Amino acid sequence: MVSFIVPAHNEAQIIAATVTALHASARSAGDPYEILVVDDASTDGTADLARRAGATVVPATLRHIAAARNVGGRAAKGDELLFVDADTWVPGETVRAALAAMRGGAAGGGARVRFDGPVPRYARPGVALTLATFRLLNMTVGCFMFCARDAYERIGGFDERLFAAEEVAFSVAIKRIGRLALVEPAVVTSARKFRTHTPFEVARMAAATVMGRAVLSRARLPLWYGDRRRDPGA
Repeated sequence: MVSFIVPAHNEAQIIAATVTALHASARSAGDPYEILVVDDASTDGTADLARRAGATVVPATLRHIAAARNVGGRAAKGDELLFVDADTWVPGETVRAALAAMRGGAAGGGARVRFDGPVPRYARPGVALTLATFRLLNMTVGCFMFCARDAYERIGGFDERLFAAEEVAFSVAIKRIGRLALVEPAVVTSARKFRTHTPFEVARMAAATVMGRAVLSRARLPLWYGDRRRDPGA
């Protein structure tokens, strides 16, 4: 079985569309599958909408993205785990490529990323540099990651000391035990953080994250843990 794991907090605006798209992509792969939405302390009906769209809801009260991913990983029945953010859409071709990579011996991996709309001009250089660095270092971005069950257990899941940048730790851990594969085509993720926060807020958060101070504290990560989640551009 293939398990899709979607951590979600107050994602009523988009969760049904995400789950519906995952069903279509999963069916195209032709394998038995499940979609788990880890409802992490939502207060806006995310869980009900996810159920109506055909997901199994796993409740959590953590407000911690790495820990929520691990709740889903532990609850999953599959031998192949695909972690998908609630604002990310994964083409069927990408699902099939991820499964082929794992069945070909890769311990885990991710995919190239593109955004659902134009990135504001001020953010384009930083975004381009970040994505290029991840590709150069052969690391996966956080909106879509996959790994075999045995690899997930060997690395101990996602590092719960981190409130952000857990994908970097995941990439490093996977490469310690095996091959990390970056597959095509790209997944599509939301640029809503740029639409719901000011350039100053984004720049300040990026600087703090790069310097390493912010990732150990939820309070320092309003882009990930703040209340501005409704996308005005959706």
